[in-house]
Amino acid sequence: MTAVQPKPTSVGETFDSLSPATDEVVGTYPVHSAEDVRAAVDSARAAAEWWDGLGYAGRADRLRQWKGVITRRLPQLCQVVRDETGKPIADAQLESVLAIEHIAWAGKHARKILGKQRRSAGLLMSNQAATVEYRPLGVVGVIGPWNYPVFTPLGSIVYALAAGNAVVFKPSEYTPGVGKWLVDAFAEIVPEHPVLQLVTGFGETGAALVGAGVDKIAFTGSTATGKKIMAAAAQTLTPVVIEAGGKDPVLVDADADLDAAADATVWGAFSNSGQTCIGVERVYVHERVHDEFVAKVVEKSRDIRAGSDEDAQYGPVTMPSQLAVIRRHIADAIERGGRAVIGGVDSVGDRYAQPTVLVDVPEDSEAVREETFGPTVTIAKVRDMDEAVDKANATRYGLGSTVFSKSRGVELANRLRTGMTAINAPLSFAGIASLPFGGVGDSGFGRIHGPEGLREFARSKAVARQRFTAPLTLTSFDRKESTDALVAKLITIMHGKR
Repeated sequence: MTAVQPKPTSVGETFDSLSPATDEVVGTYPVHSAEDVRAAVDSARAAAEWWDGLGYAGRADRLRQWKGVITRRLPQLCQVVRDETGKPIADAQLESVLAIEHIAWAGKHARKILGKQRRSAGLLMSNQAATVEYRPLGVVGVIGPWNYPVFTPLGSIVYALAAGNAVVFKPSEYTPGVGKWLVDAFAEIVPEHPVLQLVTGFGETGAALVGAGVDKIAFTGSTATGKKIMAAAAQTLTPVVIEAGGKDPVLVDADADLDAAADATVWGAFSNSGQTCIGVERVYVHERVHDEFVAKVVEKSRDIRAGSDEDAQYGPVTMPSQLAVIRRHIADAIERGGRAVIGGVDSVGDRYAQPTVLVDVPEDSEAVREETFGPTVTIAKVRDMDEAVDKANATRYGLGSTVFSKSRGVELANRLRTGMTAINAPLSFAGIASLPFGGVGDSGFGRIHGPEGLREFARSKAVARQRFTAPLTLTSFDRKESTDALVAKLITIMHGKR
């Protein structure tokens, strides 16, 4: 029996969160109305002023304490993640540990990145002292996904909080319990004001958050939904940061470490049941090592299995409707002449999708062009890395990518049209808190993580302060013709050289 999508148990009141492995009800949560959401945003407005008033040191201390609570209760959090997503405890721990690292980094570096900085005023304005600092936006709305319900939303929440904003968080309807756990833990450390609030429900609740007067929306999810959010936010000129889907490639050069590349491909394609926006979906391999590489991937894939038992490497497909997409992409690839060297259409069940490795798949097939978001991967032979780059870039997506090459890694990475690239290791950019995370094209825009992530949730404030009266008064109707002539002469000397 296939799990059904959560629905309100009483229309307009509550809904159940279900285990995708068993259909067991693991929690019941409110369906917050537009009025509820607006009330949350209104209360967050006052909370934001108080939170900003703590200053960088005060906020860093609270974030440090929150990090400590999450760390000490890590097994409890991981169990909630497993209950709602079905993923193994070890995978839940991995995403939580990475999130903890981001909390630590954002709190520690916010002052340095966002605090007041001096700027050069230039020769003509040398009587001015120029500074810039980054002020919080106010209230940020975060709409999170279900596939990594700790790591991904905290990539926005933490950086927004460190920048001085209050946050209203709407988790996926598939993982409301994870969202509640995180917000409750924060409230223990920040009991004075509702700096981080939770609203739960379905798409209507998310839409209400977009229109509730927040100062920015951070969304992670599908490209189609991201476009709808942008259209709605445009009505009020509410800025957005969109982290959408991906069709991430791996390039394997002739001199690559094939064992490492095969291991990265298998893990990147199948971990979390392939439900990873930066997961491996396409591989382009130099013709000289293609057959050997495929053999290694096949060998490493044989013992990978989906299930709910402790020996399974990954869990069920969390969103039941995705099973049909995975099945369709595999079928289309095979009908077009592709071959499944591992798995195939029959590997997709009513809860779990076992690994599928496809070769000889045409580049215009759905399995190559569209995001599958399941435990499948296509492997294609290319004559050289120029062809690999061309094919890797021939997509409307541009999120993550990986290159395996001993001699040309940096060169190839720089040629890929993606927001992030890992060289000789899988998805390593996601674990480095100082690096920005985000994509181009249909993968979205804006950045979370790193200095760019802090600035994403702040507005720049420029200040020019006159230190002394300038010998040349330029901004006055009383200025003399001789002043204009002198300015023209000076600017010619400074900038008129051929």
